[in-house]
Amino acid sequence: MRTDHFILFEHVDSVEQTERGLLARLHGELLRVEPVRPDVVRLQLSRGGAFDEQPTYAVCVDPLGPDGGEGVAWQAQESDGAWKLVTDELVVTLWLDPFRVDVHRTDGSVVLESAADAEGRYWTYATLNDAWTTRRRIGRHDAIYGLGEKGGRHNRRGRDFTLWNTDVLNEHSTAEFRAGLDPDDPRADMSSTEFDPYYVSIPFFYRRDAETGAAMGSFVDNGYRGSYEFSGDDEYRVSFHGGQWTEYVFAGPSMASILERYTWLTGRASLPPIWSLGYHHCRWHAYKQQDIEVIARRYRDDEFPCDAIWLDIDYMDGYRVFTWDSERYPDPAGMLKGLANQGFRTISIVDPGVKHDPGYEVYDDGLAKDVFCRTEGGDTYIGQVWPGNTAFPDFATPEARAWWGDLNAKHVESGLAGIWNDMNEPATGEIPPERMLFDKGRASHERYHNQYALLMAMGTIEGLRAARPEARTFILSRAGFAGIQRYAANWMGDNQARWDHLWVSMPMACGFGLSGQPFVGADIGGFQGDTNPELFLRWFQMGVLTPFCRNHSETGNIDQYPWSFGPEIHELTRQAVGLRYRLMPYIYSAFVRASETGEPVQRPLVLDFQDDPQVVDVDDQYLFGRDLLVAPVTEAGMTSRSVYLPAGDWYDWYTGQLHPGGQRITVETPRERIPLFARAGAGIPMWTEVPASTDGYRPESIELHVFDPVVDGRWESLLVEDDGLTVTHDDAAGEPERLTTRVVVTRSGGEVSVEHETSGRGYAGHARTRFDVVRHAPE
Repeated sequence: MRTDHFILFEHVDSVEQTERGLLARLHGELLRVEPVRPDVVRLQLSRGGAFDEQPTYAVCVDPLGPDGGEGVAWQAQESDGAWKLVTDELVVTLWLDPFRVDVHRTDGSVVLESAADAEGRYWTYATLNDAWTTRRRIGRHDAIYGLGEKGGRHNRRGRDFTLWNTDVLNEHSTAEFRAGLDPDDPRADMSSTEFDPYYVSIPFFYRRDAETGAAMGSFVDNGYRGSYEFSGDDEYRVSFHGGQWTEYVFAGPSMASILERYTWLTGRASLPPIWSLGYHHCRWHAYKQQDIEVIARRYRDDEFPCDAIWLDIDYMDGYRVFTWDSERYPDPAGMLKGLANQGFRTISIVDPGVKHDPGYEVYDDGLAKDVFCRTEGGDTYIGQVWPGNTAFPDFATPEARAWWGDLNAKHVESGLAGIWNDMNEPATGEIPPERMLFDKGRASHERYHNQYALLMAMGTIEGLRAARPEARTFILSRAGFAGIQRYAANWMGDNQARWDHLWVSMPMACGFGLSGQPFVGADIGGFQGDTNPELFLRWFQMGVLTPFCRNHSETGNIDQYPWSFGPEIHELTRQAVGLRYRLMPYIYSAFVRASETGEPVQRPLVLDFQDDPQVVDVDDQYLFGRDLLVAPVTEAGMTSRSVYLPAGDWYDWYTGQLHPGGQRITVETPRERIPLFARAGAGIPMWTEVPASTDGYRPESIELHVFDPVVDGRWESLLVEDDGLTVTHDDAAGEPERLTTRVVVTRSGGEVSVEHETSGRGYAGHARTRFDVVRHAPE
């Protein structure tokens, strides 16, 4: 049906069964309904009668290949007015007139149902000027999770979101968006924790049914600007400004199973180098080489553990990427070698903007190789970032990615250990980015804008792997898209030294985790503005119990080194970071799980306790790994706080007191700690000492802290040991070079037993000869 405003797809002309599913014809287009897994189906509508078989770079497997739809048993059923595609776990109903698509589980429970308007028209698909919209029914109290990096509450229900990677605190890039909002909308205030959009766009979300607790998932494989409207009472809307409708629908009902399937589709994080899990020092400041060396010595003299030192934009010569300021850093290689000898890795920032500067080797070479983005007229697109006028690599082409990778490979030859990708939304300053065209000028900016950081990371990692094929890579990215976890970690960008920004980092991290990205963290202490001793301490105590642990602040702020706020804060932060290092075997093993299953390291309670309605809106505490519950201090002057303990039994980490789950308790928050609980039944591996860094640390023993269960049952925990540096842990041709220990705690008839079994062929440098078991039992 055509109106003055849109084309509403109303009826199906014909349907046929193919080898892979159903193929329908409607309104001159083709619709595919194809099973990917027994509990996953792909819905795909052509544009102009043709399918885009790779709408984005997010999906990294053949979804219909041998590991996907090719092995799924299904059948097609035709009836009056509808066709059905049935697997062992879901039923997809394609209604013919009016056209709509509904998905149910085989028990009849709803996965998704199209919504109808007041005139009875079903909004399965409507299009206007290449933009399209779909509307679905939703329960009034259903919860929404996911969408990657979003501000505000973890439960997204009741709010609307835009997917458009944005330099959030750049007024030029956000003015247009804010101008279109009601002044009372919290997103119109740049200081609001609900400000939207953010740096990362991931079009993947979960809907949790309020009545049953069952969850479904939806991933739209589309990189164009998108919007998700969850503010309606009984329907939600999904819209994209271009590109075809390619949607993967996950039947669940378990959120964990949905996440496993989604990360199979878009990839999982590679196992990171162990040093990247340590504490990192960073500051945007015009340091000189000797300043960096003094800071490094201070960490070692203070016996304050630290694994990495970061270099922000002022290390470069006039912000020219892949250069060094020779006055500030007369001997970069010597400095990096000296830091490495003290157990420090060094990471430098690399922005995508290449200074428009004839005579600058990188610019001249990029121009000669034709790897920069163009305008419609064929000129090199020029934006404005730190170096002034800048050109941007056309990462949509393999040639540009290879060129960029080679530059990164040469850059790390000096001794750098990793790369920090910033300003990769892409940020273009006062010059709008839309005239930046991709794929040699053949593709619109809108198609690749949200994928730019993903493509940049792809190029970067190609170079790092070519330069160091045996070493694990480390890349940190500000922006990203679905699949970014395959290549890089993310941090939450330019946060502020405020208590509400400390709090919002929790739901933001959990949103990342539920969206496939396990390696994430916020700048400890806040990047913008002056922190204060109490805020810094409390943020530090939380930050050491997050996946990525980096202290970072802006130039011009007061110093926020661990020693900047006097001896008491210095000692308390040392104690906090010491806990992180002692927990390193536990943290590392959590990352192994993430690399194998997509399971997040920092996660909301609802992922593990989905059936508990009390956790639906809990976003001021989280699980760190499977067995530790963290409840940070989120306000100044807080001397106690309420903590919800989910099902099971929980030991207070510091007092040893046992608390039954399913209740709220009040916990004291003295200055020296934040609430931390261990799950009864857990076996948590810990280092016995606090090393200066992870570099070369090979302990002879590991403490295994067993928290005795008080009810009968069986609990299993994991310890994985390998060299932490090379890719020999992932030997596809044979047995990996690692040791895997499964710890089983069993309680039966009042007796608690602890068993552990280690498998694997070991690895070079392994030194552990024993476990020291430490039992924790109720008083």
